Amino acid sequence: MAGTRIRKGDTVQVIAGRREDRNKKGTVLAVLRDSDKVIVEGINRVKRHTRVTEGQRGAKEGGIITKEAPIHISKVMVVDADGKPTRIGVREERGSKTRPDGTSYDTTRRVRVSKRTGKDL
Repeated sequence: MAGTRIRKGDTVQVIAGRREDRNKKGTVLAVLRDSDKVIVEGINRVKRHTRVTEGQRGAKEGGIITKEAPIHISKVMVVDADGKPTRIGVREERGSKTRPDGTSYDTTRRVRVSKRTGKDL
């Protein structure tokens, strides 16, 4: 993908994938841009067996750890303010800013917009 419109901290809903994860909602913990995947809190949980080691102060660490695995970005949709999934568009806003010396200049800002409602995300 050229650019991802999903960001860390967004609430997303799983629209495809494992039956137990489908239609679940969660918060994006990380976006892996190089592989077009996201890690979503509570979604696509896998068990990892790690060797039991002795950590600081003699505490035992390891065993079976459950953690979230990445899921492809095409299998999730951003949830709008009313709780329904929506596609995302981008709108450019033009404005002007003032420098400390008093001169002004024109700027553009990209804003993510819900395709379903037209409101800013």
